[in-house]
Amino acid sequence: MDNHSQILESQRNNRYRLKPHEIVALQKMRESENRNVLVIGDLHEPFCLDGYLDWCIEQYYAYKCTEVVFIGDVIDNHFSSYHETSADGMGGADELEFAIKRIARWRNAFPKATVIIGNHDRIIMRKAQTSSIPSKWIKSYKEVLETPDWNFVERYEVDNVQYIHGEGGTARTKCRADMMNTVQGHLHTQCYTEHYVGKKFRVFGTQVGCGINHKAYAMAYAKYGKRPAVGCAIVLNNGKTPLNLLMPL
Repeated sequence: MDNHSQILESQRNNRYRLKPHEIVALQKMRESENRNVLVIGDLHEPFCLDGYLDWCIEQYYAYKCTEVVFIGDVIDNHFSSYHETSADGMGGADELEFAIKRIARWRNAFPKATVIIGNHDRIIMRKAQTSSIPSKWIKSYKEVLETPDWNFVERYEVDNVQYIHGEGGTARTKCRADMMNTVQGHLHTQCYTEHYVGKKFRVFGTQVGCGINHKAYAMAYAKYGKRPAVGCAIVLNNGKTPLNLLMPL
């Protein structure tokens, strides 16, 4: 064995090995690292505002986020809406294919994410139930939208914060009703955080805002109302610090 090989062998033999209590301490240190969650507003693809994706990516890195939550309505399903649809809009197949193509951009940016199921996301599922179609005939959201590593859920809870789409009220009412920190979407014109403090509790309610293009034909129902609050939210320090961010327009 030459001198170089002897040195390498000596280094391997003399390499420090962690003791059991040191392994436990290192594991606890890693677990105590801050979780920073980027919360992305309603997309309603393929009717999301151009530029919203790039802006969300910027916030992800600026705030050193470790996790991504889509707050619901990633797809619009305008062609199958329970309300009036545009006679000049895309047909079902074209709209779906276009939405999948645009959602692919989000999947490429955020390959792993938690997705809250919104009322627009579930339109097709609801119509299948109305028609008494067994669930075994229906593909999952991730199969249809081609997002294999996105986890679609009705509700997500982490760090004593619940993430919901919010179809029955506002973040301010939900956080007080549940006595729990709450982050929600659904309301396109609201983007805020309010804190409620009692003698023995403190909770916050955060409305995320959205990423919709209000000029798209699918948003015509709201063209005479308020303009959307285009933004996202960041929940920093393991659920302790919620922030609202509005995209410059």
